[in-house]
Amino acid sequence: MKTRKLPRGDRNIVGARVTEARLALGMKQNELLARLQTAGIDMSTPALSLLEGQKRPVSDIELKALAEILNVPVDWLLGTGKRESPHK
Repeated sequence: MKTRKLPRGDRNIVGARVTEARLALGMKQNELLARLQTAGIDMSTPALSLLEGQKRPVSDIELKALAEILNVPVDWLLGTGKRESPHK
């Protein structure tokens, strides 16, 4: 796995949680992108990297699809749910 070279940004608060949930499921970014595409969300690899790095805002439609695909509540992705990952 590549390590992040740049510090996280401040354009969203869900990016770190998306990464956490994706990794807990053993899912790679390209698999998440394929599932997003199937759900009707067209996102590029750089866009997902920027989202996970908190350097790109997330839309409401993307947030809903991410929660469904990652099997986590939207409020958990937003940081308002319990801190521990639902996958633990």
